[in-house]
Amino acid sequence: MTIIESPPQVDLVQRATDLIPLIRKHADWQEQNRVLHDEVIAAMQEAGLLKMRVPTRYGGSVPDVRTVVDVIAELGRGDGSVGWSVSTMTIGAWLAGLLPDEAQDEIFADPDVRFCGSVGPNGVAVPTEGGYILNGRWHFNTAAQQADWDTHSIMIDDGEGNLVPGLAVVPMSDLTVIDDWHTVGLRATGSVTTIAQDLFVPAARVLPMLPVLMFGQHASKENAASDAWKVPFLQFAVAAAAAPALGMARAAWESFMERLPSRQITYTNYERQIDAPLTHLQVAEARVKIDEAEWHLHRAADRLQSKAISGEPWTLEDRTAARMDAAVVCERAKEAVDILNTASGGSSVYSHVPMQRIERDVQTINLHGVMHPNTNAETYGRVLCGLEPNTLFL
Repeated sequence: MTIIESPPQVDLVQRATDLIPLIRKHADWQEQNRVLHDEVIAAMQEAGLLKMRVPTRYGGSVPDVRTVVDVIAELGRGDGSVGWSVSTMTIGAWLAGLLPDEAQDEIFADPDVRFCGSVGPNGVAVPTEGGYILNGRWHFNTAAQQADWDTHSIMIDDGEGNLVPGLAVVPMSDLTVIDDWHTVGLRATGSVTTIAQDLFVPAARVLPMLPVLMFGQHASKENAASDAWKVPFLQFAVAAAAAPALGMARAAWESFMERLPSRQITYTNYERQIDAPLTHLQVAEARVKIDEAEWHLHRAADRLQSKAISGEPWTLEDRTAARMDAAVVCERAKEAVDILNTASGGSSVYSHVPMQRIERDVQTINLHGVMHPNTNAETYGRVLCGLEPNTLFL
């Protein structure tokens, strides 16, 4: 293994902000081609934005959680698909950091390694000598066509007829890719299907979800002292995955305010939309919802960071509250976009106007099963009422 010195800490959020013009330049191309543009990938790589959860011994930066979500939100402000893709790549790198160190030496041998992943446990790993035989079909593999490794959620056969949740990290070259990502939202994420057929996976690249992923009892000795790997998987994942929604809401705000001074309200006496009391109410409500989304995202990030530092245990209420925070980020962002989209008028449906794409993207992120506002509200409410949660994904 070649040890790479960690680069000096930089303002990663500012680097993300600086890339927004480039990202927006390629937004239409990305949506049409259903993948991120090579220039966008290269620019983010050069800026160090794809290494936020690559261990420092392999050249990563590993900033605090708030920095991670703020970077992803800024990229989402450029294009929701870019923010979502980077959230997935970041989560994938973090998952790889849970593996035994010898497996990490293999995976991170390339300093520019990229990850994709899918949270649905749609594969089964059966024990065999030295590892497992994996079979499965996974949908929603974000950025799979631009990744080197896939972090698959799986079910592990324990040899006694029981299936337990787990993780398998496999090279993309070992998988079959089905280009079936034909959607109305987050099109540029390229979240295609991957298939494993009788694939041997070494034992070092398979981990059980409990207790490793949920309670931080992972196999890496090198990362054991790092605050970044002292957090539970799902709570970190939903914070990172909710961040693009905040960026989308901010992008909708910018798009609306940019067009506002030159718009009228058609078929009314308002020659300037900006003079209408209705407009004042709309922008005020939208801005408050964006602020609320930011507050919940930062609360989720700060909870993760503070508990990692203090070692304070995660209660069941803490875990469900983290999922609820992520859901509220998505919900408030969507509500803000809906208001601004409604106020944008018929001209906003043209493909060159960003609002229509933002509306579709934010709707899509709200439908994600792990962050769905209705689902997470029910789970949170059950726990607050003293009942058992209705899910293992905590």
